[in-house]
Amino acid sequence: MIKSILIVGLGSCAGGILRYLVSLALPPRGSGFPTATFIVNIAGCLLIGLLYGLFSKYSETPSALCLLLTTGLCGGFTTFSTFSNEAVTMLQGGNIQMFLLYVIGSVICGILATLGGYVLVR
Repeated sequence: MIKSILIVGLGSCAGGILRYLVSLALPPRGSGFPTATFIVNIAGCLLIGLLYGLFSKYSETPSALCLLLTTGLCGGFTTFSTFSNEAVTMLQGGNIQMFLLYVIGSVICGILATLGGYVLVR
């Protein structure tokens, strides 16, 4: 159990650092659309789809590697809390169109990216 916790923590640390680097590379623009969070979350969905596709294809993948890359890296890289906060901020600001675009677009693109990643490696 302790080993698994440390493995997830290591992956989460790396994922969080990667997310921070993406936010530095894609600072907020005047449009109000949270581009960095959107890209991070969709890229994370694609990556987890690819990983689960590979892990199902190669069933001998060590469980520690699965934990490191999915729960750890992808979990630390993507950010549901920031997504939710940005969506609430849009609502509070009265930007209903941006809110709908962001929420619906994120969910649909995320599911399609996950499915696409899975199908790509299967």
